[in-house]
Parts: sequence; C-alpha cells; structure tokens
Amino acid sequence: MLNDNCLFCKIIQGKIPSSKVYEDEYMLVFKDIEPKAKVHLLAVPKTHFALLSDMDGEGAKMLAHIFKKIPEVAAANGCEKGYRLVINQGEDAGQTVHHLHVHILGGQTLDW
Repeated sequence: MLNDNCLFCKIIQGKIPSSKVYEDEYMLVFKDIEPKAKVHLLAVPKTHFALLSDMDGEGAKMLAHIFKKIPEVAAANGCEKGYRLVINQGEDAGQTVHHLHVHILGGQTLDW
C-alpha cells in the first residue's frame, strides 16, 4: 500500500520524475538528487512503511529481496570495488523522507 502524502510513494507511482536505474515488482532504485558520493542511489520498497519497526511479514520479504538485488544494481552502476549501505531510522538519525529506503553509496573511496 502506498501513501498519497509520501514523496517516495509519489515517485513509485510516477507522479514525480526520478532517474531510475532499476525497477521490479518489489522495489525501485533511483539516483539521489543530493548525492553524498560519486554514486548515490536509493533503493525503495514499493510498499509504504517508515521504519524497520513498522514492517510486517510482507515488508520483511520485500526488504530481503532488496538486499539480494543491491549487489547487482550497485555493480551495474559503478560500485564494483565496493559500496556502503545506510538506512536512517527516525529524525535523530537524519531520516528526512519517512518511507524506508536504503542508501547505496560508492564509486569512490569513502571516508567516515
């Protein structure tokens, strides 16, 4: 189920354009509009839930699928030598869009 007030749900629905790099029935991956690395992608489940703690069984299956696909998507987008995954959870962690998403950062040597 998608949320009409959610930015990422609107992107999934095609109401807001994005630079898509991968899509299937469970997920969408697109380029971040404010990249923090040479490659900065967002992997987004096609069901709306804000936090890991909001997931049900179907959400968990979707997230497992996302994690299985990320290596392929990362390699196809310039992260053959490695990449970092980040999932922000809540305001204090810097989550600004409250739809669970995985940041894929790479294409360069990353510092902490």
